[in-house]
Amino acid sequence: MNDLLHEGDAVDTQPDALPAVPELSQLLVYLLKAVLYREDDERLWGSLLRLQARVREQAAVLLLELVLDEAEGYAFLKSRPEPDEGEAQPRLPRLVVRHPLSYPVSLMLALLRKRMAEFDASGGDTRLVLSRDEIVELMRVFLPDGTNEARLIDQVDTRIAKVVELGFLRRLKPAAGSAQERGHYEVRRILKAFVDAQWLAEFDARLEVYRTALAGSDRGAAREPKDA
Repeated sequence: MNDLLHEGDAVDTQPDALPAVPELSQLLVYLLKAVLYREDDERLWGSLLRLQARVREQAAVLLLELVLDEAEGYAFLKSRPEPDEGEAQPRLPRLVVRHPLSYPVSLMLALLRKRMAEFDASGGDTRLVLSRDEIVELMRVFLPDGTNEARLIDQVDTRIAKVVELGFLRRLKPAAGSAQERGHYEVRRILKAFVDAQWLAEFDARLEVYRTALAGSDRGAAREPKDA
């Protein structure tokens, strides 16, 4: 018997086998590393819209869910909700690790989300851009009177850097020939996915908690003995 395949011979394959899709692998790797924004990669965004069912299937294997907001133009993977304590299900390791945020960083996110809500209500541009000075002014109101200006600026710069690292702010490059030094930042629309409408409705109560916590931490710092 001749076991060699000749041109035109049919190759036996499993009927339910799916063809390899390089775009699918690229999408999953990207989403496991970062948030995908439509404006950053139109081609990859188009691939996600076409392959989102496959992405959801593959993500589910890793106990992840795809969050896709076509209107706002972003997508990311998040961990599926953990089972309730009363449920007899094992708690599996989380692929996407949660990191607790400090009160000052949480406060900045809250203020940026509030500012975005006001911006959206004005019906203007879709991109909210704030200068560093504007962010400083947002934070100033919640700090004790008499806070040293230089110390305030350093604190805000540190917190801005953290929020940039988290992906909720993006530093914009100065225009060519511009003398801009202090920088401008775009507030990313993905912030709406993490600070939802219910959270925003409780905004005033949350800010009072932040104000109390920050005042307490500043009093504690003032009581600390100085190094000799």
